Amino acid sequence: MNGQLPPSSAPQAGDGPEGLAILPEHFYLNWSRRLRPPVVIQENSGQAVPERWLQQIWWHQRILRDKLTLIDGRSLQVLHPGFWNREAGPDFREAVLRIGDAAATTGDVEVDRAESGWRSHGHAENPAYTRVILHVVWKPPITHQAPPLLALEPYLEAPLHEMADWLEDVAPSLLPASVPGRCAAPLAGVSTAATIELLTQAARIRLKRKAGDFSLRARHVGWEAALLEGLMSGLGYRHNVWPMRRLAELTADRIRPDASPSTTDESGAKRIIGWEARLLGLAGMLSEPTRTQGGPSHLRTLWDAWWQERAAWQEQILPASVWRLAGVRPANHPHRRLALGARWMAGGPLGDRMVDWLNGDVQGKAGAAELRAILEPIEPEDSHWRWHWTLRSPHLSRSQPLLGEGRTTDLAVNTVLPWLWARASTGDRPSLIQEIERRYFAWPAAEDNAILRHGRQRLMGAAARRLPGRAALQQGLIQINREFCESAGALCSGCRFPEMVAAMPDGNPH
Repeated sequence: MNGQLPPSSAPQAGDGPEGLAILPEHFYLNWSRRLRPPVVIQENSGQAVPERWLQQIWWHQRILRDKLTLIDGRSLQVLHPGFWNREAGPDFREAVLRIGDAAATTGDVEVDRAESGWRSHGHAENPAYTRVILHVVWKPPITHQAPPLLALEPYLEAPLHEMADWLEDVAPSLLPASVPGRCAAPLAGVSTAATIELLTQAARIRLKRKAGDFSLRARHVGWEAALLEGLMSGLGYRHNVWPMRRLAELTADRIRPDASPSTTDESGAKRIIGWEARLLGLAGMLSEPTRTQGGPSHLRTLWDAWWQERAAWQEQILPASVWRLAGVRPANHPHRRLALGARWMAGGPLGDRMVDWLNGDVQGKAGAAELRAILEPIEPEDSHWRWHWTLRSPHLSRSQPLLGEGRTTDLAVNTVLPWLWARASTGDRPSLIQEIERRYFAWPAAEDNAILRHGRQRLMGAAARRLPGRAALQQGLIQINREFCESAGALCSGCRFPEMVAAMPDGNPH
């Protein structure tokens, strides 16, 4: 065959994009419509407009922006529509609006199909919505109450039925021009290697600043308590950082230095129950089980342990208002996070185990696995937390870990390694610091999240380049966002970061 394809398999002249079509015309279009019928909305039919369409219209500003008027007659100028919030709370954060003759103001925007959604969805009583400065709906309501209200229907730049295909197929994957920051254009002209180096340097600053925070805190409470506070804060993720940290502050001095890290012996299991009851009780999350909840249960076991010491802690019990539960994923629910914290405290001080882990020979992914084994002791097969998200949730069909790989990474780069760096720096141990930094900069990337996605969009726009999957680069992105983007706001007002990018020596994109 002399290396040639047989005639029946060889491409023929005219096949493919520049010749005769292999597939029927509109093959893909017809099949995609058959498999996913398009949504058709008739404006005057009374049919409800999908809320996701209204959100896309607002995000992409497909409206007559120079003619916007609120229901109360005041004019509206949209200086920035805000950033789409994919988590709990208002739909758009940090919008910049000018209403009437007032000065521009920054706040949140909520989008609902009807004005009644403000009340029926409980936004009026929800503290998360206190910064809402505009409520966007589809049709003008008969009556209206605060906040300021805009009806989109009169101001569409094209009839809704003409926009339907765009709203369904194009808009979800299109990044609005308002999202990339002023740094996106100059950063696009910088090589990938230079971008990685920039993020690495920012990550190094973030590591040292976190280490500095641990050093300062350790002066007041000691190294062990500072580590515990950092770890418990990490379990709080973003929603419940303060109450988790507060529980660590209240209980750090109760941890027994001679406690065994084992959870399989009887005394270890008893200590775990005691700590679970104490933490959940102090969190205000333990109440006496009712008779309708059946016979012996984990909740009953915890209550029986808590009521014996509840009186001694009465003044320290946290009010329910400090906890944010709306929008929290089941794996991040405070019940589960406190159960994990109880295992840390029942096993005695963690500091020595962290130092032993650092001094070990295990590296790379194995090092991450070893750290996770320290932070998540093996649970018995009949453990409540293997099969339940919360104290009262139904039995799961598949067991779930108390600590996943993603959270292990977050705790490693935000707490464990900065804490170890701080301790090593006080002892003038340059070789140890070098090993800590090696692990920090080699640690695999954490799970993607809204903060990282927002940061990439602001800095790199729609053409966000592929970067190595390392957690330190994510930390660098967060550092830049914290140091520049947050203070500059949605309009990048006065931000000097584009100036820094322009001064970077490598300006060759590749």
